[in-house]
Amino acid sequence: MTATIPNLPSLYDPFTTEAKWQKFWEENQVYKADPNQGGEPYCIVIPPPNVTGSLHMGHAFESALIDVLVRYHRMKGRNTLWLPGTDHASIAVHTMLEKQLKTEGKTRYELGREQFLERARQWKANSEGTIVNQLRRLGVSVDWSRERFTMDEGLSKAVLSAFVSLYEEGLIYRGEYLVNWCPASQSAVSDVEVENQEVDGNLWHFRYPLTDGSGYVEVATTRPETMLGDTAVAVNPGDERYQHLIGKTLTLPIMNREIPIIGDEYVDPSFGTGSVKVTPAHDLNDFEMGKRHNLPFINILNKDGTLNANAGEFEGQDRFVARKNVVSRLEADGFLVKIEDYKHTVPYSDRGKVPIEPLLSTQWFVKIRPLADRALDFLDGKNSPEFVPQRWTKVYRDWLVKLKDWCISRQLWWGHQIPAWYAVSETGGEITDNTPFVVAKSTEEAWEKAKAQFGENVQLEQDPDVLDTWFSSGLWPFSTLGWPEQTPDLTTYYPTTTLVTGFDIIFFWVARMTMMAGHFTGQIPFQDVYIHGLVLDEKGQKMSKTKGNGIDPLLLIDKYGTDALRYTLVKEVAGAGQDIRLEYDRKKDESPSVEASRNFANKLWNAARFVMMNLDGQTPTQLGEPIATELSDRWILSRYHQVVKQTNNYIDNYGLGEAAKGLYEFIWGDFCDWYIELVKSRLQPNADPASRKVAQQILAYVLEGILKLLHPFMPHITEEIWQTLTQQPADSLQTLSLQPYPQADINLINPALEEQFELLIGTIRTIRNLRAEADIKPGAKITANLQTENPREEEILTAGQSYIQDLAKVETLTITGEQKQQTVAAKKPRKALQTVGLIIVGIVLLRLAVAVEDAVDDIPIVRDFFEIVGFGYATWFITQNLITAKARQQLWAKLSQRLPNQELPQIESQQPQTPEKAIAGVIGTVQVVIPLTGGVVDVEKLAAKLQKQLTKIEAEINALRGRLSNPKFVEQAPANVVQAARDALAEAEKQAEILRDRLQTLL
Repeated sequence: MTATIPNLPSLYDPFTTEAKWQKFWEENQVYKADPNQGGEPYCIVIPPPNVTGSLHMGHAFESALIDVLVRYHRMKGRNTLWLPGTDHASIAVHTMLEKQLKTEGKTRYELGREQFLERARQWKANSEGTIVNQLRRLGVSVDWSRERFTMDEGLSKAVLSAFVSLYEEGLIYRGEYLVNWCPASQSAVSDVEVENQEVDGNLWHFRYPLTDGSGYVEVATTRPETMLGDTAVAVNPGDERYQHLIGKTLTLPIMNREIPIIGDEYVDPSFGTGSVKVTPAHDLNDFEMGKRHNLPFINILNKDGTLNANAGEFEGQDRFVARKNVVSRLEADGFLVKIEDYKHTVPYSDRGKVPIEPLLSTQWFVKIRPLADRALDFLDGKNSPEFVPQRWTKVYRDWLVKLKDWCISRQLWWGHQIPAWYAVSETGGEITDNTPFVVAKSTEEAWEKAKAQFGENVQLEQDPDVLDTWFSSGLWPFSTLGWPEQTPDLTTYYPTTTLVTGFDIIFFWVARMTMMAGHFTGQIPFQDVYIHGLVLDEKGQKMSKTKGNGIDPLLLIDKYGTDALRYTLVKEVAGAGQDIRLEYDRKKDESPSVEASRNFANKLWNAARFVMMNLDGQTPTQLGEPIATELSDRWILSRYHQVVKQTNNYIDNYGLGEAAKGLYEFIWGDFCDWYIELVKSRLQPNADPASRKVAQQILAYVLEGILKLLHPFMPHITEEIWQTLTQQPADSLQTLSLQPYPQADINLINPALEEQFELLIGTIRTIRNLRAEADIKPGAKITANLQTENPREEEILTAGQSYIQDLAKVETLTITGEQKQQTVAAKKPRKALQTVGLIIVGIVLLRLAVAVEDAVDDIPIVRDFFEIVGFGYATWFITQNLITAKARQQLWAKLSQRLPNQELPQIESQQPQTPEKAIAGVIGTVQVVIPLTGGVVDVEKLAAKLQKQLTKIEAEINALRGRLSNPKFVEQAPANVVQAARDALAEAEKQAEILRDRLQTLL
């Protein structure tokens, strides 16, 4: 009975295959984690994308990196959990909803909080599916049964517990502080929600007159309107120019307010005029100076970006309108000195898209030092967490050292409402900066506390603000696992193993997670922090919405397949943490690099089809473990286990890009291009049955190993091939995802053999190149001579002679080594004469040395010199030139050149004479010679072809030389154009030289 041969379709269809296996993995909960399973845990929590978002290249890159790690460790037998989820994105959702309301002619206040939140929940329900489904298309091996949302019931409970606990410990307080204020969303924003943009602006210089009329002080600013809130001018106390002015006062122009001149070390004497205006309510550095010197804090801004009553005549004007008007007024009053063009950085609200304003505001804050100091203790005492690359450790540490109190309140409605209730009955029914409050986990608990404190008639109103999104995100690694409850998930998978994230949120997310976790769990929430770089566009620029240079990953997935995109993104990483550049043609929406990965998938697919068609319907298990019998078998097994060892080592050390590149080179080069070609003759029906069986075993064994090695990088295609190769039944739940990852057998690794085989491969490649150069037809059999002086190379070439003949289409192969090059018995008498003659020369030299020594015996210094040098040189001469046959031949050759009139015995050339018409190449120290006689090549036709090419190149050379000899071109053309012409000339001259050499060989 003939075995059924499993078959793959002739063409690989990534779209059908990927959808098929994504559905299979999810429906069968292949990646569902079990805390009771046992085994060493491996856990990664997803950096939660915004619920309003859609998949961008950064998501695709990060998810691909994480999935490689997760799939690898799962196959290594670890109890693996990759937990998915999304973030509620307070500002993003809030901004979108307010834009919607604006188009309807409404405001959120008209709509009311409950209706606004209902709209937000609907938006979340519709939008959440977009990003989640797009992540599914990436084939990520997450446990979807554990999907979390930062505002779901469990995580909301964690947020309440954390806030109340920190408050009760005195680590959360309400107070007035300078915050980043977005006039567009009318909310405080965190540093991470601020994008610094370089702009072309101005630097305005003004004179502030001394109150006593003795002169003035010149200051400069990029925000003239803020001078209305100035309460001092500061100079460095060590600046001799201003020391005598410290303590005096100035009269603030326009406002006519008397303000002091203060001395503060913060002021840089070398910057600008050396004196700076101080506006404590509108600049962070000024805020700190204001506190140090007990200055008044005058706020001149409303929350919508207009000026308030403290701005005097400019009240009600937009901040940018007021800027122009203030400058005009100062110019009219004679206080404007000059206006300079000035390129500087302006912080913009990432969501509101307008410049932020530092604004003095009453907000909720976390006392950060106790939390940051504990995180520093973990870092300095235990190197926890460990950063990859390590250079980010210093960045993280410096941030922890410099941290100041964290503003956690946002003037929004979508988010976790701050669990504080104000006793408004104590302040006239309104929430003011001084209204007393209680903090509680629920409304019921708040009423109990308030009644106990303020009596039964107390009126309560919950704080309308919500918590900064990063507050809940800071709890993510443990709140998603069930904290504050001690759940099985928390017990098993916490601390998590690795955090994979971008460098741009080390400060805002990574540090907040370590601080929160250190405080609430007593542990750092992850062992390692793998920091990846950015995906740059085809020009090497950062992708951004502002530039509009993003590349849609879904478009590339639709064109090339998920595996191709994933593999490209990982393979491009050259060292952990490095940015990658993605080739992209925007006119065609095509990516050459992703296309190359699709071609790699096709190469693997076709190789797998060939292997399976030659296994006689047997699986790798049925064929059994291979025992190598031939050189090529031992070589491919050595290469395979070397790559297994290398891949494991790379992934264990986060060298994901290096691992991907190594697999590419092995699969495409060693396995597909060489081993499969080498064993084709052994797979023929008339081949030796034993050799055929070994070839089948090794093909099946290595192919299955390749699929396992490559699976974390390209999960869909490897799953499809593996299912077919191992002939899994249609109803089988077996999956490649859960197979053990290959482990190297070091006994089969033979570096010397691999190095030797490189000589064979290089020789075959050289012959192929020479054939192409000589226009020898692909199917034509040729004669080739291989010449080497290295006995070891001769042995290798002889052992691999059949491979060279098979793959290079060589009918007659001559391998000439040192031993074979020596002349046969008929010439021995001449060699004997040579030897005798050389020995006589050696004796003469010795006698000469003795005679010289006798002659100078009476001269002490000279005697000693010749005693050493004379005998030394004679001994050296004999050792170097007379001991071996090869040395004697070389000496005779030298002597025959120096004494042309002497009839010395002639030495036969070591190298066989190269045929008159031949083409040659070199690999290592092996010379490859292919005769062009015997009808293999139409020499005249080839020569004519080469001459035609040479004539064309020479014409191009003449034209380029003409351009470059023209002074007008050289002097007036752009430098890059002239250099391009020079480069083209050099290249053309090189091509001409090569063509002339080839023609010389033929003539």
